[in-house]
Amino acid sequence: MAAQLPPALETRELSLDYGPVRALDAVNLVVPAKRITALIGPSGCGKTTLLRCFNRMNDAIPKVRVSGQVFVEGVDITTAEVDLEGLRKKVGMVFQKSNPFPMSIRRNVTFGPRMSGVRSATKLAEIAEHSLRLADLWGEVRHRLDESALDLSGGQQQRLCIARALANQPDILLLDEPASALDPISTGKIEETLIKLKERYTIVIVTHNLQQAARVADFTAFLMAGRLVEFGATTRMFTNPRERLSEDYITGRFG
Repeated sequence: MAAQLPPALETRELSLDYGPVRALDAVNLVVPAKRITALIGPSGCGKTTLLRCFNRMNDAIPKVRVSGQVFVEGVDITTAEVDLEGLRKKVGMVFQKSNPFPMSIRRNVTFGPRMSGVRSATKLAEIAEHSLRLADLWGEVRHRLDESALDLSGGQQQRLCIARALANQPDILLLDEPASALDPISTGKIEETLIKLKERYTIVIVTHNLQQAARVADFTAFLMAGRLVEFGATTRMFTNPRERLSEDYITGRFG
């Protein structure tokens, strides 16, 4: 199934070192477009490091060395000529801890477009509504857009961060443990939102929650000690993993 879908992201022999520590070791992965791909594995296995390679967020970390290639929609983004600002608009990111800016809900969502030069109040209002609707938050905040985003609940703040990323019109959305600090109801809302969004976007999610991966992901990649152990359709991975190490992790023998 994965081979029949066009790739949105691809790594070829991707390795990354933090100083003397190897975090990724020759990872070869193809992420299908307009599907949800989960990255799973024990703490320290390289999931978040791999996720951050897709928009070069690791560049800001001292003593990082990267080898191999990373392709975003067929373009190698590891070259020096890549426009990082343009890349990070195309590949949006939502972090583990919700990080709304200390400003209104409206200004949070339109922050990116305003920084890109959009000045029309009508256009900004359209962007805000559209993005909040996509993040399944519009109905909850439509009458309080000028209130502080910090007054929202934790789950609402995380969906606001998704809306803020979507306002930049990305093709790809990266999420690093987006529901790890949320209650089950808020987690369910995030998962429902992601399932709707995959009709329009390629989504890659890092999660420690195997049940969450099983619920939302079309494909799953299992990493261990910086290496890609197995990748495949989530249903097959969780019911009939090919690798013994994958089976041991999924069945809770370690991790």
